[in-house]
Amino acid sequence: MKVVAFNGSARKDGNTAILINKVFEELHTEGIETEMMQLSGSPVRGCIACYKCFANKDKRCAVTGDIVNDCIAKMVEADGIIFGSPTYFAGITSETKALMDRSGMVARANGNMFRRKAGVAVVAVRRGGAIHAFDSINHFFLISEMVIPGSSYWNVGIGREIGEVAKDEEGMGTMTTLGKNMAWLLKKMQG
Repeated sequence: MKVVAFNGSARKDGNTAILINKVFEELHTEGIETEMMQLSGSPVRGCIACYKCFANKDKRCAVTGDIVNDCIAKMVEADGIIFGSPTYFAGITSETKALMDRSGMVARANGNMFRRKAGVAVVAVRRGGAIHAFDSINHFFLISEMVIPGSSYWNVGIGREIGEVAKDEEGMGTMTTLGKNMAWLLKKMQG
């Protein structure tokens, strides 16, 4: 089994990556392979509504020149998908949104190809607005017919400067439980 994570933060290896890696620790304990793709430094364009993905049906976005098609290919191969984003003005980053929009459109154009994969949202926040970001990612998973494991609290970690999120004991504990629950779900889904 494999889980691929997409860190939508502009800060490579920042708080969002720390949270994702905490989830990964539990997945590794259960023998699940993981990979993180960091969107930092990689321009990601939004969907241009050309609908060529519906005509081509090749599991690719017609817009090229960025990493989105590489990300889509990794999502198709994975059993579970994690989207991580810091909270920007009570929402997800524009890169995370663009990746969700384009991969979601390609998935729908190709028979809902993310159907019944496990999906997990991970959100870093300085103070407020994280629940809207968390909901935005989960809405993507739900409309994609994916299965979402829960945790002991919302999948949010608090911290502004890089590394501060590791001091959020409740947030880190939530990520540990989330990783355990994602591993359990993936094993049940593999049946």
